[in-house]
Amino acid sequence: MKKKFKVLTLSAMLFALCSFAKAQQAKVYHVGVILQGRPYYDAINGLRDGLKELRLTEGKDFVLEIRDAKGDLKEVEEAARNFEHDKANMIYALTTSAVIAVKNVSSQLPIVFAVGSDPVARGLVQSFVKPGGRLTGIHFSATDLTGKRLEILKEMLPKARRVLTIYNPNNRAAAEATALARQAGKQFGVQVVERHATSVEELRQVLGALKTKEADAYFYISDAMVVGQAQVIIDTAKAKKLPTMFHERSLVTNGALASYGVGYHEVGRMSARYVQRILAGTSPKDLAVETVHKLELVFNLQTAREIGLTIPPNLLARADKVIR
Repeated sequence: MKKKFKVLTLSAMLFALCSFAKAQQAKVYHVGVILQGRPYYDAINGLRDGLKELRLTEGKDFVLEIRDAKGDLKEVEEAARNFEHDKANMIYALTTSAVIAVKNVSSQLPIVFAVGSDPVARGLVQSFVKPGGRLTGIHFSATDLTGKRLEILKEMLPKARRVLTIYNPNNRAAAEATALARQAGKQFGVQVVERHATSVEELRQVLGALKTKEADAYFYISDAMVVGQAQVIIDTAKAKKLPTMFHERSLVTNGALASYGVGYHEVGRMSARYVQRILAGTSPKDLAVETVHKLELVFNLQTAREIGLTIPPNLLARADKVIR
């Protein structure tokens, strides 16, 4: 009887150990991803590549649960609440406005961000070196490059006098970028024609009412909602033979004339290390915020031909990439 009891006990222990081992092997981390439109998927591709470089396999080690808010901050808030309710392991969010919304409606989940404005000034972290809370991530220049972007546009279009921009005046980063654009415009002899849109619907209405002679070019101002509608802007501008200056290379690949700024793919790839370390147990407060310094100047010669524009050779010679 004692021997039978020992056998049963040993069998139970082995079963428990096997079950525990399987449970450990089956551990899959759930990462809630919140973005605001098609262009940001390039950052998600970069995130996937970065996690692969870190030897993490999608579907086996982690799952990315992507929620595209398409420029609607209410959708961002709902996605964040759902991720917290469903006990995701963490949230990865892109753009300052989205990260602020996620931070405000959640209270427990660690957050890795990718933002184009100063995360300290926006109240996301205490400092770059010591974030001090449940948020950390990647910072890249977007707003700060407004003046340089306008300077390049003027080089490309020496006769330009009026450039159109569309932004949400309630977006602090966009308002700051517009102020920088006005300041740079005075320096380069360019008037910034401002059109306000507080929603995707309003933005599309502004585009629908756009007159061919209203401006000499479209100039991007840092605004996540606008980026989410970038393809509509690009297509509308091309139809009206209007040159476009954006901030990110994937938009030029999709038909914009030019861009100057940081590549989203690299932003996502650099974010992977934060995701990996937090999933491994490191607290966000102990992970310093990193800044992306690599900038790219990109031109699309096919678009230039379609709208009847010749880009100066000296400007093309400085390009990091030319799409032909």
